[in-house]
Amino acid sequence: MSKLIPATILAAVIALAGCQMTQTERSVVGGVAGAVGGLAVANLFGANTNWTILTTVAGAAAGTLLAQNTATGRCAYARGDGTYYEAACP
Repeated sequence: MSKLIPATILAAVIALAGCQMTQTERSVVGGVAGAVGGLAVANLFGANTNWTILTTVAGAAAGTLLAQNTATGRCAYARGDGTYYEAACP
């Protein structure tokens, strides 16, 4: 519980700072946050070195894409048949 409060504060600061960032800064912060998240998940599950690298890189890629998508205000939605379409985010 004692680690949850600083993590929550850090997440709130990053979220508020996102309002003042340029697109490039958002992408960098998203990539770093995603990489940290991937690394944390790998450590949580006690993954070996190869899986740790894989989850860190995948997290960085996902974080960067999410940050870019947030900047455009467009979201991807699944149709259910394996295809996707873009529309305004809710």
